[in-house]
Amino acid sequence: MKNLVARLLLAVASLALTAPAMAQEAPEALADLVNPLMGTDSDHELSYGNTYPAVAVPWGMNFWSPVTGKPGSGWGYMYHDKKINGIKQTHQPSPWMKDYAAFSLFAETGPVKLKEDERASWFSHKAEESHPYGYKVYLADYNVTAEVTPTNRAAQFRFTFPKSDDAHILLDGLAGGSMVKIEPEKRRIIGYVRNNHGGVPGNFRNYFVAQFDHDFSISQSWDEAWQLSNALTREGAHVGAVVSFRTADGEQVGVKVASSFISPEQAERNLEELGSDSFAETQAKAKAAWEAELGRIQVSDPNLDNRRTFYSAMYRMLLFPRMFHEVDGSGKTVHYSPYDGKVHDGPMFTDNGFWDTWRAVFPYFVLVRPDLDSQIMQGLANAYKEGGWLPEWMSPGQRDVMIGSNSTNIIADAYLNGVRGFDVNTLYEAMVKNATTSAGRPRNAKGEVLSAVGREGVEAYNRLGYVPYDIGINESAARTLEYATADFSLSRLAAALGKSKDARLYAGHAQNYRNVYDATSGWMRGRKQDGSWMAPFTPYAWGDAFTEGNAMHYSFSAMQDVQGLINLSGGDKPFTDKLDSIFTLPPLFDDAYYGAVIHETREMQIVNMGQYAHGNQPIQHMIYLYDWAGQPWKAQAHARDVMARLYSATPDGYPGDEDNGQTSAWYVFSALGFYPVTPGVGQYAIGSPLFRKVQVTMPGGKALTIEAENNGPKNVYIQSASFNGTPYTRPWLSREMLQAGGTLRFVMGPTPNPQWASAKADAPFSMSAPSKP
Repeated sequence: MKNLVARLLLAVASLALTAPAMAQEAPEALADLVNPLMGTDSDHELSYGNTYPAVAVPWGMNFWSPVTGKPGSGWGYMYHDKKINGIKQTHQPSPWMKDYAAFSLFAETGPVKLKEDERASWFSHKAEESHPYGYKVYLADYNVTAEVTPTNRAAQFRFTFPKSDDAHILLDGLAGGSMVKIEPEKRRIIGYVRNNHGGVPGNFRNYFVAQFDHDFSISQSWDEAWQLSNALTREGAHVGAVVSFRTADGEQVGVKVASSFISPEQAERNLEELGSDSFAETQAKAKAAWEAELGRIQVSDPNLDNRRTFYSAMYRMLLFPRMFHEVDGSGKTVHYSPYDGKVHDGPMFTDNGFWDTWRAVFPYFVLVRPDLDSQIMQGLANAYKEGGWLPEWMSPGQRDVMIGSNSTNIIADAYLNGVRGFDVNTLYEAMVKNATTSAGRPRNAKGEVLSAVGREGVEAYNRLGYVPYDIGINESAARTLEYATADFSLSRLAAALGKSKDARLYAGHAQNYRNVYDATSGWMRGRKQDGSWMAPFTPYAWGDAFTEGNAMHYSFSAMQDVQGLINLSGGDKPFTDKLDSIFTLPPLFDDAYYGAVIHETREMQIVNMGQYAHGNQPIQHMIYLYDWAGQPWKAQAHARDVMARLYSATPDGYPGDEDNGQTSAWYVFSALGFYPVTPGVGQYAIGSPLFRKVQVTMPGGKALTIEAENNGPKNVYIQSASFNGTPYTRPWLSREMLQAGGTLRFVMGPTPNPQWASAKADAPFSMSAPSKP
């Protein structure tokens, strides 16, 4: 007996010794660190992300998402809801843009229930599994488990039923125009949906095919009055189909679904993406696709929460813009054009607002995925050829949303940083058209002007050097600032293409930010045609001359010339005092222009970080401007503070609108320890790396290793740095050095080192030289 006990104790000890090694041998599944529910505890009044759990492959043409609200509303899934009424194919880029080309599937037992609020089933997050590559939920009212897993243009559903003589699967075409046709002999439902919220030609359709692996015992359809009948074909404002089964306990019904914007035949061709794969095989492939993309950045750090937040943010960053192209029978890439309604060769991407994503999402593509960025640029050239304009907000075609001509920034940033394989001359032509045209802009089917193309007020801007406050164009100061940054990008690209006259012209326009700087108040301010300033004025006022922000947020929006801002402020000390004030002033606001508190204002107020409104894009780069003014340790402290306080892999994990990956991209870059402030120059301002070790796979397979010795929650300050063993003393990194690979090493500590990277000569790029004391 003693020998047996001894042997058991020895075995237990051996297991205890080997268990950690065994655990380390199993690689961490990065896709399983992602929480797609991050940011879903949002509503119209307050955003913690305004996201939905997107089941997709990276940049997939179709996403799938559970629906807890009204399917056609912007808030289809809200974490605090208690019932689910469907799993829909969605293309929604933002709740403010709403969805298009959507339809949903749902499963029931017992009497058929059609209306969303009547058929909705209670569910619990405890019986819900959400991953980028699959979603699973228990529909408690029907004792059914519903699952979905995606490919680029198709998906597999799996419904596990109880024993029932009345098991049903509904396909809801949703409101907005649809057609369904049930083909019992082929065990499938085909049809199309037309629902959208603008930006499409009159012939817009999303054709679908849903192929079942079971025979139907009953086939029915319903009309817009929610009346069921045995008709196998329905067409109308809102129609749908129900197919029924007799099921044994635990019996699974599979549905393979695909869709196309081109034709019914192409939808069937897209179904071939699934091949003969089982549900598990499709799910494994989807997971592998995410592992490949997420795995381009490998994080080594003991803080599991930070790793989860990082990969959840990275997942969001890799969703948009979505592919809008398909592959025809000859293997050629083709697309339905949301601009002219025809089918063309070549790639097309959509669902993006460049006002948001030019800042960090596209710089990530430039740095890590230039091959993808090249395809997106090809798609932009196609959009211009087919629609006559560069899109600024596309969903799926032109939408009248936001300001600026920020497509210029992403095109110039791509070309100037070495991205090739696209028609840059056509895009340059398009950029110049945007920069010189406001009159005669096209109208959509409703007759509304597409002001998201061209530049409103550009004639006055080019004549006076700013968009006047008093000519009936709102957000005039914000437009001036954004046009000036775009003109900088245009001037840089013109120079690279040998267009020296244009380069000089637009470089001059890039200085127009100075024309809305009011030296008396020290802030950017709306200005009238006669040169006088708008009055009354308070820097706390949101809107009016600015877009979703106030004068304090926009007073740092000259990314092309931070030193110029420093000079206007009177030097480094007054400038850093102004930066400091953003965090120390109370979170007061004046909402008179809007007449109510908008959610962006409330999101700034409640986080108690002064006037720093990280929940919206205009100020997200501001923290890094300390690098230009000789105080990089403050950028380090604030970057880490924002990451710690405003982000988490939880339903309330974002500080405001996530916006097509931009707020996520801020976190991804900041966690690496640097951020792209100025477009077109290939420089990244250094902040504070979050992790102890990161390896980034650069284009061509070169590895960049970022190490942070002594890193931890309190050790946020850089004491010293080296690159490939050589001391590094600048507060910025170049694209060339990062893409070449090597080892970037930081030594971290709990207190600032004011000597590191604070020399004025080492500051990042600016158009202006430092002023002399």
